Amino acid sequence: MNDFAALVPQRLVWDKAEDGAPASLVAALARNAAEYPDRIAFRERVYGIWQEQSWREVLGEILAIAAGLERHGLVPGMALTVIGDNRPRLYYAMLAAGMLRAFPSPVFPDVPPDELKVYTENGAPDVAIAEDQEQVDKLLELRARIGRPKTIVYDDPRGLGLYTETGVMSFDALIADGIARLKDDPGLAADLLSRAKADDIVVLLHSSGTTGKPKGIPLRQRNVARGVVNAQKSGYFALHEELFAYLPTAWVGDFVFTVGAGLMMVATINIPERQETALHDLREAAPTFYLAAPRAWDQMLTRIQVGMQNATPLKRKLYEWFMPRAIELEKKRLAHQPISLGDRITEIAGDVFVRAPLRDWLGLSRAQRVFTGGEALGEDTFLFFRALGINLKQFYGQTETCALTAAQPDDRVKLHTVGRPMVGVEMKLDDNGEILIKSPSVVDGYYDDPEGSAKAIVDGWLHTGDAGQIDADGDLVVLGRVSEVVRTASGERFIPGFIENRIKFSPYVRNVAVFGAGRDELTAIVCIDFDAVGNWAEDRRISYTSYADLSQKPEVADLIASVLAHVNVLQPPSLAIRRFVNLHKDFDADDGEITRTRKLRRNTIEDHYATLIAALYSGVREIDFDARITYETGEVGTIRRRLIINEVAR
Repeated sequence: MNDFAALVPQRLVWDKAEDGAPASLVAALARNAAEYPDRIAFRERVYGIWQEQSWREVLGEILAIAAGLERHGLVPGMALTVIGDNRPRLYYAMLAAGMLRAFPSPVFPDVPPDELKVYTENGAPDVAIAEDQEQVDKLLELRARIGRPKTIVYDDPRGLGLYTETGVMSFDALIADGIARLKDDPGLAADLLSRAKADDIVVLLHSSGTTGKPKGIPLRQRNVARGVVNAQKSGYFALHEELFAYLPTAWVGDFVFTVGAGLMMVATINIPERQETALHDLREAAPTFYLAAPRAWDQMLTRIQVGMQNATPLKRKLYEWFMPRAIELEKKRLAHQPISLGDRITEIAGDVFVRAPLRDWLGLSRAQRVFTGGEALGEDTFLFFRALGINLKQFYGQTETCALTAAQPDDRVKLHTVGRPMVGVEMKLDDNGEILIKSPSVVDGYYDDPEGSAKAIVDGWLHTGDAGQIDADGDLVVLGRVSEVVRTASGERFIPGFIENRIKFSPYVRNVAVFGAGRDELTAIVCIDFDAVGNWAEDRRISYTSYADLSQKPEVADLIASVLAHVNVLQPPSLAIRRFVNLHKDFDADDGEITRTRKLRRNTIEDHYATLIAALYSGVREIDFDARITYETGEVGTIRRRLIINEVAR
């Protein structure tokens, strides 16, 4: 095994901001290796055993990777394509690119070959990092189409031993080249550590592309570094966190909350063996900081509910007795009502018998800072996890702000707000109710898009595109996208996304699209949550053979109708949903119906389901719908499905 620590210069210096914090992530890496050389930086579970590397060892390996990448053509200002799941060497390559004043451009690992070209246009990446054979094959197909990337470096060698294509090499070979350069040039390591500047691009991410081609969003070293430091000053990060790296590497949440916070907070970054083992590995890692999207929390709640149904009678009775009381107690706390001695005794007993074991089972026994963001989280789910003793809070941010804009402090947790601006963040609403942000974490503009940049950032203020309001206590409420404000035929304004989020509060609904612009009434296409509805059906001895079969069961139609009827109570009568159809499948990113971050592409949905939408307004009771199917080969076909149009009780 290489002694990577020996590659690190004995004397390390780094650029500092005015408050003494590292001015860049490369500076933070040097600081960590100098001041915390033996502290564990990365832990990866390999064949069931956690492998550890210290900060000094990590810095040495990154220096070797940087020297190797430079030898193979990565130059300042060039993008480095990175595609794969969370792996230490993929993260190291991202940081190595920063040393060379190049920048990584991570891509979602499930992006099909046809879409990959879109994410490899900015920065003309001629070098790529791939996790495994699947991703190497995609990159080779891309090279055949557009002539690059010239060099492809892979992490997992399985299946690649007989590849003879030029420019395809293993990380071990790249690192060997880098080590040879570092040994031949004793001053190279210090030189590599001195190059990065605070104004350099640290990562190139992409917008979700809900309305068109994804935009390149370049985060700079100072954006991430200052954003994390300001978040720490606001109480949202702490020194020496235990982090869990499982989020998609192409999402801002992973780069900022894993890489950025990991370096700036001198954290330990725990990486699961595979995505399939992430839930098991989470329990072993037991992070102190944890971030998950609303859908992940819903799925976690479903796991608990299903698990309790299969538990012993005693465990089930304890759960059914203590948890409702814990939820009522949490409601009292959020309403700032007095807590009786009896409530406290019940809470302590419930923690011993139910709540603490469940937190340990989930892997959140040590979690102190726990967040959800991206969209609204259902009230019942939010209350449940707080009642479980998990300090779950809402946060608000976009890729353009490094996802660090506002969050709920411990003493101001509410069900329907996202908190207040973090330290260093200015926020205001314009005359149209759009949220405007000014902050050190706000990007300078979009990549190679001066027109889009000029529209998005005016006089230093980022126009987020989100509509919001400030409540009586000064907390921010996010309503939805300003561009999604539409009117019914009678002129009633509404935001489909706001209503959709309310519907998705139900664990039985995975996705939904609401229609009604220019119409007399609102209707919806609903995608059921197969696991949750499947368990519900099994409890009632309702047999089914597939997602399509389950979705059209009359009992399931009644279940979803009750969900929509509940949401209608919260809506003005003129904005009640009157008819809906349960789709035969979930919306699919491969079909272009949602983005990789699960945001609806409305134009695509309205195109794919035009006849179905027309049926919702025509008064028919059922429709034979020719469903579009995209096969793994990229070919598109159709299959006929009979779908039932359902009414929602008034």
